[in-house]
Amino acid sequence: MKRDEEWGNIKADMEKIPQFLQKYFWDVEFLTLDIKKHSQFVIERILEYGDKKSIKWMEDNFPSEEIKNTLSISKNLSQKSANFWQLIFDLDKNKILCLNKSFQKKHKAIWRY
Repeated sequence: MKRDEEWGNIKADMEKIPQFLQKYFWDVEFLTLDIKKHSQFVIERILEYGDKKSIKWMEDNFPSEEIKNTLSISKNLSQKSANFWQLIFDLDKNKILCLNKSFQKKHKAIWRY
């Protein structure tokens, strides 16, 4: 029984995000983030703000298709980041929501800056 509990703790730790990534999640309760439950949010933050170490961690912990899908459907990436990652992953620019002209117009209409 004790071995099962230890395995459960190890498995739970694997679903947690490493401490060195905390700086990217300043506005949420970091200890409650879960890799599986919050995968899109975690990927978006790393794509937007990440350094080499965090990007390596992301690539090691998420399938490439999940990262690409997040990039395609994200509404939270800047145009600069979306353009960069679109080139890195060799994706069709027209299939990335935040680079879509109609989305940009709606976004600016809501948030005038």
